[in-house]
Amino acid sequence: MIIKVCGMRDGQNIREVESLHPDMIGFICWEKSKRNVSSKPDYLPAVCRVGVFVDPTVDEVLSKVRMLGLNRIQLHGSESPKMCEAVHKATGLPITKVFSVNDKMDILKYHDYEGTAAVDMFLFDTKCKTVGGSGEQFDWDVLHYYDGKKPFLLAGGIGPDDEQRVLNFRHPQFAGIDLNSRFEIAPGIKDSKKLDKFINTIRHEQNK
Repeated sequence: MIIKVCGMRDGQNIREVESLHPDMIGFICWEKSKRNVSSKPDYLPAVCRVGVFVDPTVDEVLSKVRMLGLNRIQLHGSESPKMCEAVHKATGLPITKVFSVNDKMDILKYHDYEGTAAVDMFLFDTKCKTVGGSGEQFDWDVLHYYDGKKPFLLAGGIGPDDEQRVLNFRHPQFAGIDLNSRFEIAPGIKDSKKLDKFINTIRHEQNK
């Protein structure tokens, strides 16, 4: 199971989280977010660095790719398949396309991106006013309407008490989870002890 920890920006905190061996660490590159990375942190992790954008220009993405040494782009807004392709062409990086979910119709939007080679992964998050990071969960049962071929990450309010819910979730394309606000001490600062317990539980149960 892929484990991504998102919303990082403090160098020391990034070191602490990286020591827990997540597969991806996410950097939010959106000025309206309280977790926005406006300058280069004093430490960047060796694991996959994901830049999270909301309706950016290609130039904005390129600027953050250079600043953060990104390995993957996550598009969290209303970016079209053509925009995904443009970002991929400009950066050479794989794209995760996010869908904000409230009901079945939000899931079915994936059809427009299924044939887009630039996008190799989807992420399903809770639909909210803040464009992610709300700490709220959506009804995971609606994911049964997803019958695409691309793997997806599950996000939206996953917290320290959700280990079994995650472990019990089943879907043929379920690839992993995205952890953010419910593991925070403050916006952009993660509680490494809570993350350590959660990640160890997930890894231990998977390896049984």
